[in-house]
Amino acid sequence: MKRNQNSAFSMIADYEGDVTKLLEENHEGKLPILATRNLILFPGIVSPILIGREASLNLINKLKEKPNAVFAVFCQKDADKEEPGKDDLYEYGVYARIIRILEIPGSGNNISVIVQGLGRCRLTEIKKTRPYMEGMVETAAEEFPDNGDKIFEAAIDDLRKCAAGYIKLNEDIPDEAQFAIQNITSSIILLNFICSSMPFDITDKIELLEVKSLKDRAFGILRILNRELQLLELKQDIRTKTREDIDEQQREYFLQQQIKNIKEELGNGDMSPERKELIEKAEEKMYNENFAKVFGKEIDKLDILNPQSPEYSIQLNYLQTLVSLPWDECTEDDLNLKRAQKILDKDHYGMEKVKERILEYMAVLSLRKDLKSPIICLYGPPGVGKTSLGKSIAKSMKRKYVRVSLGGVHDEAEIRGHRRTYIGAMPGRIIKSMQKAGSSNPVFILDEIDKVTQNTVNGDPASALLEVLDPEQNNAFHDNYLDMDYDLSKVLFIATANDITTIPRPLLDRMELIEVSGYITEEKIEIAKRHLIPKEKENTGMDTDKALTFNKAGIEKIIEQYTRESGVRQLEKQINKLLRKAALMKVRDGKLPFTKITPAEVETMLGKAPFSRDIYQGNEYAGIVTGLAWTSVGGEILFIETSLSKGKGGKLTLTGNLGDVMKESAMLALEYVKAHADDLNIDYRIFDNWNIHIHVPEGATPKDGPSAGITIATSIASAITQRKVRKNTAMTGEITLRGKVLPVGGIKEKILAAKRAGITEILMCKDNKKDIDEIPDIYLKGVSFHYVENVGDVWNFALTDEKVKNAVTFEIEEKEQKQ
Repeated sequence: MKRNQNSAFSMIADYEGDVTKLLEENHEGKLPILATRNLILFPGIVSPILIGREASLNLINKLKEKPNAVFAVFCQKDADKEEPGKDDLYEYGVYARIIRILEIPGSGNNISVIVQGLGRCRLTEIKKTRPYMEGMVETAAEEFPDNGDKIFEAAIDDLRKCAAGYIKLNEDIPDEAQFAIQNITSSIILLNFICSSMPFDITDKIELLEVKSLKDRAFGILRILNRELQLLELKQDIRTKTREDIDEQQREYFLQQQIKNIKEELGNGDMSPERKELIEKAEEKMYNENFAKVFGKEIDKLDILNPQSPEYSIQLNYLQTLVSLPWDECTEDDLNLKRAQKILDKDHYGMEKVKERILEYMAVLSLRKDLKSPIICLYGPPGVGKTSLGKSIAKSMKRKYVRVSLGGVHDEAEIRGHRRTYIGAMPGRIIKSMQKAGSSNPVFILDEIDKVTQNTVNGDPASALLEVLDPEQNNAFHDNYLDMDYDLSKVLFIATANDITTIPRPLLDRMELIEVSGYITEEKIEIAKRHLIPKEKENTGMDTDKALTFNKAGIEKIIEQYTRESGVRQLEKQINKLLRKAALMKVRDGKLPFTKITPAEVETMLGKAPFSRDIYQGNEYAGIVTGLAWTSVGGEILFIETSLSKGKGGKLTLTGNLGDVMKESAMLALEYVKAHADDLNIDYRIFDNWNIHIHVPEGATPKDGPSAGITIATSIASAITQRKVRKNTAMTGEITLRGKVLPVGGIKEKILAAKRAGITEILMCKDNKKDIDEIPDIYLKGVSFHYVENVGDVWNFALTDEKVKNAVTFEIEEKEQKQ
């Protein structure tokens, strides 16, 4: 609300003589104009005006030459406007004449001008604004009351009394104003003096100035005065009613002062710096009712403890933890989907499912404004970027980022915290991380959730995570140290895991699983170009050498022959190793002997390749079948070898560090082959005269799982019939005793492993077709898929008619002839 900046006693009032002659002076036409800020000048009133604006100073300097010259005074609508136009001035103002010009010492160019208002006028046009404002004005005549008008005189008397009462109640108006009102003899001057000098709103004053009739103006100012008086009386009543509360507060204050004096006598006087700091921090968080209630109770306990006692430091640590937590303090989300997509694509190549899920969450959040955050679990082989993806998600939403590594956590207290009764008690990792984040809605990475130790003597930390990761419960997460509920519902939890089979089922059920698969060679080349090479060039100081580049063949050689992984972690290490050697050459010899890293340079720098891309062993021998396996580091190809040796009883031997499930698959496969000997055109007596040995190479590596069922069955059938297996063929699938082929998991990783090994034909269960349909075409290029329902379908495709040697059948036939 704009109020008059001039105080009441600054107005100089009263006039001796006929006021109407003063107010009826006609000066219409083109006149200089003085624009005022927050000051409405009324007819007949003498008032000082502070001049500081350049145009106003130019006008006053011009008027010095003509002491009796008349100009017009209009008030601005917007006080901050430096160069007002016609629309920026109120329509009504007054003619005015300068009485005195006063120089103000030490104010620079500012001067004070005492002016007297004459009659009312109306602004019709602005002619110019430089060097001072000039415009066309016309006289706005006023209607004066008749002599002896009893109603007007009664209104003026009432106005004098009301104004005096208002000044008495209003502490902002000095008492000298009452003296001025009581001694003004002219009714018209008194009316205009009160209209001009009282600290009412500018809009009220301009409405009064626009009123043509002085009688109506008197009634108008009376209405405003009565309204303001009622407001002042209401404030006075409120003060009176609240005085009792203030007295009570004063009583409590005096009691507190007495307690303080007693403490000073005992040596514990002033508030400690720690307590003062706690109270200052807590005042910012008192909007949380739960926090305010607990904090008030706990800080009172601090007062009765001796600072030298151990309990004091325990209580102080607890209170510091309370005030450092973000209670309902959230950062503002940036929900610009295009920006988020750009950041996610820039930081990570591929991972379309995860990116799509994050964009879905942001879209729903932008529509609903308030949404429980999902609990996402990213699972897949190491080195594919699960953990680093969390940073990108936080960056894309402009949220804080925190990470907790759960690998090897064996104590429930690390999640839920310790009770304060224990020495050295502290909050759990969840609350500590929220404290570190400083906001209630960070992106929270729970790294390696599959490696949490279960069922230990210190409780079950995996079970403690159930409350954290349940959207229906985590709005009231209970930490033992805090001993109060804390809201985690706004936190975006992202868990990472390599193997979800080790995660307890109840915990797994609470999370939304998103698989992050391994990368094919083409993807790894793009990741190396976009991320790994620039990063490692900077790490090794080789970023200054702009000429040094990697060609595609060089990157592919590192990927195929120097690493064997689903992710890119080892690839990053090999690139770093290569660039370190390049840095050594550059510093030692002064320059590099090459500018482009090709396959030849890769072999020179990294030595002979430890891996060969084509590790498929061919089909020259019967009994050797290529299977596909899933491991925690991605997919691999697996060889099943079966050999026959003479011996009574048909003994089965299994080697290769096989697990129980794989041993059972081998026994199932052998029984099926025995049961279907006729389908293979073999003599059942082979199983009485020949021992069967099944081996899976690389015996130092443990192997288990049901997915080698059809591979073992085919290997046994190939060995017994001596029929070769189709070239470049691999298979995966579980079998039943009836020979039905069952679906298995890890299909994408297995396909990548097959492609790395040069496999072109893959056999799998018909039910796995739905998994293939979800895999992008880029992963499937160069591989043909054959879907089977039973082991017979597998043999029909995999076993060729070409035989290596029919030694077994020949031996049996020879025995029959002798008999």
